[in-house]
Amino acid sequence: MRADKEIEVLVNPFINAYLNDAMDQLEGQIASAKITLARLTSPQLYYILSGNDFNLDINNPQDPKIVTMGSNPQKIQIYGAVLSLYINRLVKLVNQKGKVKSSLIFDEFPTIYLNNIDSLIATARDNLVSTTLAIQDLSQLRKDYGREQSDVIMNISGNVLSGQVSGDTAKQLSERFGKILQDRESYSLNSSDTSISRSKQLESAIPASKISSLSSGEFVGMVADNPQNRIKLKAFHCCIVNDHIKLKKEIKGYKGIPEVRQVALDQVVMNFNQIKKDIEDLAFHEIQRISDTPSLAYLLIKK
Repeated sequence: MRADKEIEVLVNPFINAYLNDAMDQLEGQIASAKITLARLTSPQLYYILSGNDFNLDINNPQDPKIVTMGSNPQKIQIYGAVLSLYINRLVKLVNQKGKVKSSLIFDEFPTIYLNNIDSLIATARDNLVSTTLAIQDLSQLRKDYGREQSDVIMNISGNVLSGQVSGDTAKQLSERFGKILQDRESYSLNSSDTSISRSKQLESAIPASKISSLSSGEFVGMVADNPQNRIKLKAFHCCIVNDHIKLKKEIKGYKGIPEVRQVALDQVVMNFNQIKKDIEDLAFHEIQRISDTPSLAYLLIKK
């Protein structure tokens, strides 16, 4: 690995620990790496990741496509890493000039890791790519992405749509929707007469208490516009009316995902073993190449 300049810095801690006979430290480092990678050691994952069935350039004008990826909540640490790998690669291919319009929709976004998501949100619009992030609560995003990154994601998003949330999320949304002049009326009663005073005060357009008590199907939000299509009333508080009887009929009519092909267990296991053998052969030939190259031979450590 030291022969590759891009990853040399990543293996230096292991090399230094070995050279300094810090075997306990080295064993701890290797164990940490093995435990993390061992979660991905699955014949089924090897089979899927080693295939080359299609490209991820979903907005290719010559071959546009829809890609849907799902996860398993019980194995989120395993599948989350794999999905993140696919998504990071997909974003690099999609966020380019000269492609057709496309949309990236991430449900339960905190369960995956997308590097430089703030850059994607900021630049994708120019490349005709819309980005939609769905989260349960801002605190969930902060737990997995950190407070600083979460605040950046929240603040640079032009369109916000929210159902019932509470706590800091509701407060931040209320501040985002701003304040408006609202009529206030007060009564004063005494034994001789009654006085009424009316005034206007700046109050939150949608208070945090209102956001935390929204009913099912009730939403608040704010939308962004552009110079060609101005929107006067950007903030809204509305209720989506659904025909639940028709929705149930529609759900009953859903068809299952078609089976692309039959895959026998023997094929999966054979592919798994072949990949492991390929890696062993690759390591053997790479060590042989380095030892036979005078300019690289010093990289081999012999003790």
